[in-house]
Amino acid sequence: TFRLLKGGETVGVFQLESSGMQRYLKQLKPTEFEDIIAMVALYRPGPMQLIPDYIARKNKKQKVDYLHPKLEQVLTNTYGFPIYQEQVMKIAQEIAGFTLAEADVLRKAIGKKIRKLLMAQKEKFIEGARKNNVREDIALQIWHWIEPFASYSFNRSHAAAYATIAYQTAYLKAHYPTEFMSALLT
Repeated sequence: TFRLLKGGETVGVFQLESSGMQRYLKQLKPTEFEDIIAMVALYRPGPMQLIPDYIARKNKKQKVDYLHPKLEQVLTNTYGFPIYQEQVMKIAQEIAGFTLAEADVLRKAIGKKIRKLLMAQKEKFIEGARKNNVREDIALQIWHWIEPFASYSFNRSHAAAYATIAYQTAYLKAHYPTEFMSALLT
């Protein structure tokens, strides 16, 4: 199954069949289920610009770097990049001192694509970061990561559910190609 994914042979595979996804899978060379979850989440308008650097970091062609030491704990599993809505919530807590309820307002702004609500959180985020002894230029860089998430981003459980179906369909294609293609065509 992973050989099929690494080769980008994903026509008919749920969520992984577009030409762009096929190209990125070849570059990523997925080796574990987490890679599929990440690609499903990354291939969205919000975090999509991170894909080339994510792939480079996974393949150890680029150093994993954190804008602030507090981000390491939150972003270790995703090579230093925020990919999931939950990570954005945790970043708001760690960097800007948001409560869980305040971080959920930020998640709502992102998840429901409420631009006005998102922008209302920006000032609060920057001010909270300042109070938390995070330099303003670093806080602004982090915010510039967060802002595109309002275009379209996934929470991790949603990406994991999609990745499960993607893996299952890839497995069927890899191990039962005739039956898979027959079912796909019918």
